[in-house]
Amino acid sequence: MSADAELREGVMNMNKYLAEFIGTFWLVLGGCGSAVLAAGFPDVGIGLLGVSLAFGLTVLTMAYAIGHISGCHLNPAVSIGLWAGGRFSAAQLPGYIAAQVAGAIVAGAILYVIASGQAGFDVSAGFASNGYGEHSPGGYSLLAALCVEVVLTMMFLIVILGATDNRAPAGLAPIAIGMALTLIHLISIPVTNTSVNPARSTGVALFVGDWALAQLWLFWVAPIVGGVLGAFVYRVIGTEVKDAG
Repeated sequence: MSADAELREGVMNMNKYLAEFIGTFWLVLGGCGSAVLAAGFPDVGIGLLGVSLAFGLTVLTMAYAIGHISGCHLNPAVSIGLWAGGRFSAAQLPGYIAAQVAGAIVAGAILYVIASGQAGFDVSAGFASNGYGEHSPGGYSLLAALCVEVVLTMMFLIVILGATDNRAPAGLAPIAIGMALTLIHLISIPVTNTSVNPARSTGVALFVGDWALAQLWLFWVAPIVGGVLGAFVYRVIGTEVKDAG
């Protein structure tokens, strides 16, 4: 490869990483921000439905904004799942994951600054962190949390792989993916506060510390396992059968 070609490839990769940073920043600021700032506002709070829509809308809007640049993964489990599904290069995984986690942490920091401007703010109350057992919104067990995160991330990858298949209707993938994430939150906010995204979980857990960091392992392991399973399932069901004739 010539020096010019290497330079162009390097610039393209940096653009992809920056796009993933910005997109994940938007996901955490929009999704977790809606939960921390707006969900419990007296009388007019947006509630569970509003938070679910907020997460879905962050992905939908960013898919149109940066999908043509980086693919709009915004999630280490999605990047790994796309790699397992044959849609993504392993060489780019470290850069994508680092950018996603960094974007989530910066969003968490900005959200912390905003939220701490309110009298009585207590980050130990949760700060939209994911948890199980006594830290699950509905008091669900570790097994329940593991199950819901694996299964829902698996289904998320199936939707992503199917919606972005070249046989699928063109231009509609962001809507399907955004609505899938909304549905995932409607199902699982009571169980784990919904992760399906290790970067999203890390970005707020760092500011809570204590139990949020102690339980963070689950919200890395389960989504990644689910993402790989989703890729495997789609490889099976999505294989084109060639006409022997």
